[in-house]
Amino acid sequence: MESTMEEADVEDEKAAATDLSYPPVFLQPSGAGLLPASPCTSAAVIDVPVLDLHRLDPVGLRGACRDWGLFRLVHHGIPPPLSAALQAQARDLLSLPFDAKRARFCFPGLAYFWGTPALTLHVKDLNWLEGLHIPLGRLSSSSSAAEFDGLETFWSLVDEYKQHLARIARTLFEAMAADLKLDAGLSASYLNEHDGTFRIYRYPKCARADDYFAMEAHTDSSVLSIVNQDDVGGLQVLRGGGWSCVEPIADTLIVNLGDIMQASISFSDDDQYKSVEHRVRVNRSKERISLCYFGFPMEDGVISSSRYREFTYREFKEQVQEDIKLSGAKVGLRRFRVNDES
Repeated sequence: MESTMEEADVEDEKAAATDLSYPPVFLQPSGAGLLPASPCTSAAVIDVPVLDLHRLDPVGLRGACRDWGLFRLVHHGIPPPLSAALQAQARDLLSLPFDAKRARFCFPGLAYFWGTPALTLHVKDLNWLEGLHIPLGRLSSSSSAAEFDGLETFWSLVDEYKQHLARIARTLFEAMAADLKLDAGLSASYLNEHDGTFRIYRYPKCARADDYFAMEAHTDSSVLSIVNQDDVGGLQVLRGGGWSCVEPIADTLIVNLGDIMQASISFSDDDQYKSVEHRVRVNRSKERISLCYFGFPMEDGVISSSRYREFTYREFKEQVQEDIKLSGAKVGLRRFRVNDES
């Protein structure tokens, strides 16, 4: 049995080596430059909290945000045909030859990335992923004709999907703000839902799935992130000192809290929301497509709490970028922690 699996892996690796859509580093037998995964142990499937957007339960929302940092969202209002059509378009675009993607998707409003979502920044290790980066605030007349040429169907789907994401993000944030009793004037600057970032991730299949991460362990720099997975799976969250799998379930979304939400409400040691640490594992036989929305504050929105020194989102973003430039990795909120020497 083991011999049969090894032979299948060899055949899959040979097939992948001829896939011109893959970034060249993915085709190298040694995987030079890619982040090696830690020894892979079986991760149990975990049942995360489930919330209904039509009937948001304040108690359930509070528990999910404070104890978990993420939850599964049902009855979110995104039509399944819209998600399916956008995933199909994304799969087609990211299946283009690597050189064609680099040449075609090189605009401020539509950028191709691979190995890391950090775009132009050089990270220490690369991950087994590629994707498209779309700043949603540019989906207007300010976008160049070249960005839309030949991609009218894709952009129409993104624009429709964007409206749903903004609606969901605002609804959830207002419920969180009410739970936290945030000042209305202050919290208004904490989420600029129409100017978020939309990323489409493609995680190619890999015969050496145990050797690499699709995305290394991290927290998001957002207020909140909304993930629409396909049926392949691979998302894992850190809980109780170990990693657990968050299985994909059709017509549901995964919402996780980011660093800005954690910093915004840390007024005591036992009264805070969590920015959840998560990662993605590579699949041996199937590629994975994930549609991800990241909601951010206004650039000059001031984030203040008792546990972190006061900062604006612009300052936070610049510090993250500077850390990546210097060390190849994100440091995040630790840079702003009161009395932290790191």
